[in-house]
Amino acid sequence: MEIHIFTALPHILEAPLSASLLGRARQRGVVDVRIHDLRHHTTDRHRSVDDTPFGGGAGMVLSPEPVFRAVEAVQPPRPLFLLDPGGRRFDQSVAEKLAAGPGFSLLCGRYEGVDERVRRHLVDAELSIGDFVLAGGEAAAFVVVEAVTRLVPGVMGNELSAGEESFVDGLLEAPHYTRPADFRGFVVPEILRSGDHGRVARWRRAQALARTVAHRPDLIEARGGLSAEEERLLEELGRPEYPGTSPEHPSQESSAP
Repeated sequence: MEIHIFTALPHILEAPLSASLLGRARQRGVVDVRIHDLRHHTTDRHRSVDDTPFGGGAGMVLSPEPVFRAVEAVQPPRPLFLLDPGGRRFDQSVAEKLAAGPGFSLLCGRYEGVDERVRRHLVDAELSIGDFVLAGGEAAAFVVVEAVTRLVPGVMGNELSAGEESFVDGLLEAPHYTRPADFRGFVVPEILRSGDHGRVARWRRAQALARTVAHRPDLIEARGGLSAEEERLLEELGRPEYPGTSPEHPSQESSAP
């Protein structure tokens, strides 16, 4: 997969995109992430990428010339997305779609915004990571690249991990536990220590359903509600787990088989 990012502040992205799983995947050639500095495509001695807005107003606007010149010089993989509050909401389904393709490109907005001619005549679409305002699109670019590349085969150490995470199948993740089995009187649910993989899988599914119903009912609604089988599973195993024994937190560990 090949991903190109256009930004006026490349140093903001260089460190996070070179770390952890993504950094190792780049070193191994599993993904090819390239950062392009818009200032390299300016024509004035100050390497200016912004200017004052026509009609007046506060702030500066990202100029069209360095953006067009950069994209035309690089010829990056398409689609080219502008990271902008007005764009399509980026979610797991968008990440999965992009991960299934050969690559894409991102343009980081900055200052008061980008010249409208960039939006209308250069980019293919717009993406937004949420209804809030950032100083620039670099943080959003990292979010998009992180979410997409971890779905690319070979990036994660365990390929099964991506299939068990939040928003897969429209659900939040089930609770996770690790050693020690008893920490300060809070114990791991017995079912996870049983060694019965079938029981564990059913318990995790039930807990994912219960957690989603409790915290993100909108996700359940988007799935078209619960199936009859899911309703039965919830009734049998879906009571949220609060394992452990302590004076302040008496044991509520499930006794369901």
